[in-house]
Amino acid sequence: MLRETPQAIDAALLLDWYDRHHRDLPWRVSPPMALRGAIANPYHVWLSEVMLQQTTVQAVKAYFEKFLALWPTVEDLAAAATEDVMKAWAGLGYYARARNLKKCAETVAREHGGRFPDSEEGLKALPGIGDYTAAAIAAIAFNRRSAVLDGNVERVISRLYAIETPLPAAKPEMRALVYSLTPADRPGDFAQAMMDLGATICTPKRPACALCPFRGNCRALAVADPETFPRKAARKEKPLRLGAAFVAIDGSEAVYLRKRPESGLLGGMTEVPGTDWTSRRDGDTSIAAQPFAAHWEPCGSVSHVFTHFELRLSVYRAIVDGARPGMHGWWEPIATLAEQALPSVMKKAIAQAIPQAFKSG
Repeated sequence: MLRETPQAIDAALLLDWYDRHHRDLPWRVSPPMALRGAIANPYHVWLSEVMLQQTTVQAVKAYFEKFLALWPTVEDLAAAATEDVMKAWAGLGYYARARNLKKCAETVAREHGGRFPDSEEGLKALPGIGDYTAAAIAAIAFNRRSAVLDGNVERVISRLYAIETPLPAAKPEMRALVYSLTPADRPGDFAQAMMDLGATICTPKRPACALCPFRGNCRALAVADPETFPRKAARKEKPLRLGAAFVAIDGSEAVYLRKRPESGLLGGMTEVPGTDWTSRRDGDTSIAAQPFAAHWEPCGSVSHVFTHFELRLSVYRAIVDGARPGMHGWWEPIATLAEQALPSVMKKAIAQAIPQAFKSG
């Protein structure tokens, strides 16, 4: 069955819907303001788009507002201490984003006078900015006609055209279709409208097709079950890695922390002492791997899923009386643990050993 050509679908249907039903987000210029000539702040768009990668809108709002309060401009962020940026990012996950955020801010401030390039090519030359983020900034902040393709848009376009090719192989076809649909006069609003449509109407489960402005054009609705799109290649089971985490507590109710190496996974973040993470079943994750001699007690284990593997940590706890020879870190009061640049997996390990560690009040 032949697919409808892109020209048969009118982008105005979506823009009319967006003008009435858009989400109000702290980094967004609303349609009434945009139609009066207001332009989105490129710094705000870039910051929000980096934060939104692999993260929900609801989770990002508070982080976005915190970053703007701490660093109102890209020059302010560029001048900030990397450790402070990592602390502010802690809990948002995918920490390479935070390191690239800082590098990108420094590049924009140093090489571009604090102004983001206004083209996709210029934006992609910056640290941490790939095809999607460059297209989103170009469209939303600079009104460039760009093919903005995130997870929500992939879902919308795959259903609209009933694309049978599974992801990720379907991305080039999807990107071409999105570009063909994007109007030259309101590309930023169209990109955000597609995102909103996917987030609120064309949802993964139980899409509200009766409310969709494209319902008369949707091939998946006409010939198949929209929920089965986008087609996806079978997922491979994630490999398991094992490790141990040692939570040392001194008499003043402080936890011993150290900083991870700058390079590698979770680079520059804060952690409790532990072993390397290994896929070898004979790797030592027992008390014998302790960082220093103490009365270590097993506290169970915690699991955390990263992008490419699952990690399982055996957790041990010991009460000690201050510094130990050979330790190169610091004692952090339990009351201020939440202020440290602790990735989620380390928070889990500490909470396993000290259940009250991250409870407010």
